[in-house]
Amino acid sequence: MAIKEGEFVTKVVREEGYRFRIDFASGTSSLLMDEPKPLGTGQYPNAGSLLAAAVGNCLCASLVYCMEKARADISDICAEVGTTLERNERGRLRIKHISVKMFPRTEGGPKFERCREIFEDFCIVTQSVKEGIDIDVEVFPTRPLDE
Repeated sequence: MAIKEGEFVTKVVREEGYRFRIDFASGTSSLLMDEPKPLGTGQYPNAGSLLAAAVGNCLCASLVYCMEKARADISDICAEVGTTLERNERGRLRIKHISVKMFPRTEGGPKFERCREIFEDFCIVTQSVKEGIDIDVEVFPTRPLDE
């Protein structure tokens, strides 16, 4: 895959209420996010939905990449990502389980079976979530000026 080591920056800007605009370092289109009702309008995905989407997307992309590298046919793929929310011992909602069902359209065979064995290991997001991610949080009193 054409991903390089290093850092990238994603900007999160509050637009109104619980609706935020997400600007990506890649310069791609912005994305709107919101919280479900009653906090937000529920008009846009929230962070938990994007985490589930990121896991599903990364797994699909990793399988496609493996199949293409193996010169095996994969004409289409989709996935269903089920996410379980539960309250922790302090009563706070947490994502406790993510279940991904993938549906590749392929002829099968030994190349597919080999990719099926190894593709998960190359999924950056899923493996990171599985291992845990250290997160540093800093809060600044004012917003930096856009350059």
